[in-house]
Amino acid sequence: MDKLCGVIERGVGGFYYANTENGIIECRAKGIFRKKGMTPLVGDRVEVELNPDKKTGMIAEIFERSSVLVRPAVANVSQMMAIVALESPKPNTYVLDKLIASAEYAGLKISLCFNKSDLTEDTKLPELYEKAGFEVVIASAAEEKNIEKIKALLKDEITVFAGNSGVGKSSILNKIICEERFETGKVSDKTERGRHTTRHSELVKLPFGGYIIDTPGFSSFELESVLPEELPGLFREFGQFLGACRFMDCRHIAEPDCGVRKALDEGKISESRHESYKLLFDEVKQASQKY
Repeated sequence: MDKLCGVIERGVGGFYYANTENGIIECRAKGIFRKKGMTPLVGDRVEVELNPDKKTGMIAEIFERSSVLVRPAVANVSQMMAIVALESPKPNTYVLDKLIASAEYAGLKISLCFNKSDLTEDTKLPELYEKAGFEVVIASAAEEKNIEKIKALLKDEITVFAGNSGVGKSSILNKIICEERFETGKVSDKTERGRHTTRHSELVKLPFGGYIIDTPGFSSFELESVLPEELPGLFREFGQFLGACRFMDCRHIAEPDCGVRKALDEGKISESRHESYKLLFDEVKQASQKY
């Protein structure tokens, strides 16, 4: 029986589409995976047993995964790129900071793309995140600004794109792959929210090396498994100040002699990031009390 190795680019209704040396092969998964409680995921590296027609096959083996995300359900992602609109819709720093914390927890590389720079000259927000230690690109899909810089960050990575609807994910993706593959949606004037245009997770091979994954209406990974005491470690700029607190169990919210709050007062940590941290701390604490 002929066998091929490939990567699952798409999964719809129990069918999986693996990119192999023979092109895209439509596959079903062998029943053994159901017995193991294992489901093939977009991004999986797999072995495919070809059917007699040589155009379809069965997934016979799923190779070891380097990472697994639950929502979105994708495997072997190495990087998260957050797309943020500088205008229309206005940035939501809490949503962005939750997304970043989730990616930190998943152990992914993180880069931030601030799109729609053609609508504003205000760069304070990108500068804030650059100061916090993140890879930042200020871009404009409309003007094709800094598309090459984005490509350099994506090269040879498996990158999940994330951000609220309407921020320009699909527009950026189309510029990167030089074709109108991803449907774009306009932002509503009344709500400043975009239509969800991506209907399922899909992995796309990049001509310059690597893959990208666009996900439906995706704005945040899950933080269900994070414990309250783990959260400070997910804000990277807190790191150098965590050992300077009076109390070992300091929450870095209202305690006296807190190294993080001292850094906040001195302008070494941004107020918006710390506000997001406090909101996330409450969210994570409430979630942990349910279990």
